[in-house]
Amino acid sequence: MAASVALQLSASSFVVPGQLTLRTIHGRNGPFNVGRLVTAVGKFAVKDAELEQYPEGKYNGEFVIRYIDAKAYPTCDGMRFEIRASLDGMTLSGTDKLSKAEARAFATQEIDPLDEDLAAHPVTPAATPEPESAPVRASTDPLIDTRPFGVDAPAATATASGSPDSDDAALFGLLWPLGESVKLDSTIDRRTLRVQIARLGTLGYALDFKSQQWNRQPDQQAA
Repeated sequence: MAASVALQLSASSFVVPGQLTLRTIHGRNGPFNVGRLVTAVGKFAVKDAELEQYPEGKYNGEFVIRYIDAKAYPTCDGMRFEIRASLDGMTLSGTDKLSKAEARAFATQEIDPLDEDLAAHPVTPAATPEPESAPVRASTDPLIDTRPFGVDAPAATATASGSPDSDDAALFGLLWPLGESVKLDSTIDRRTLRVQIARLGTLGYALDFKSQQWNRQPDQQAA
């Protein structure tokens, strides 16, 4: 489990120019991003949920640093320490691909931030629901109605559960129905955010890293 000591630099966030390098790693929970931010005030690891959306690469821009953490977590050969910056936002102006050397510079055993989130906020098992009374059964004879007075018959036109639209509505919540542009909320739980990102790609959206929103691509058919 990672240890953390918050080092609050100031009462408010501060903005610094720099370069953010993102590396996509394939772990047991699927692909995840880890980042390194190089600025005039220091070099920091970055693992904010916001970065889950971005393709691997190098991004130049200005970064709003909220606070800095000293992190330590176990690895197979001991402990690893890193100085991590938590971001309040960023304005990106350019991007470039990683070289092989830059990709290899990242640790071979990066911790998935999702595992850190789950360790910090374990899921509490749901309470056992109270037993419900047995449902009222109607006669199979279409000429005999055995339902008690006041109990309506199920609507024949009810929407079937499990349809793609109903699944997407549950996944995206207040963002549904999706428009031509979609701005994801990175403050939701990281697992749901990853599913939203994958689904947007399937639905024909692509991320515009400068506007930090997903735009529907022309001539793309939703899956």
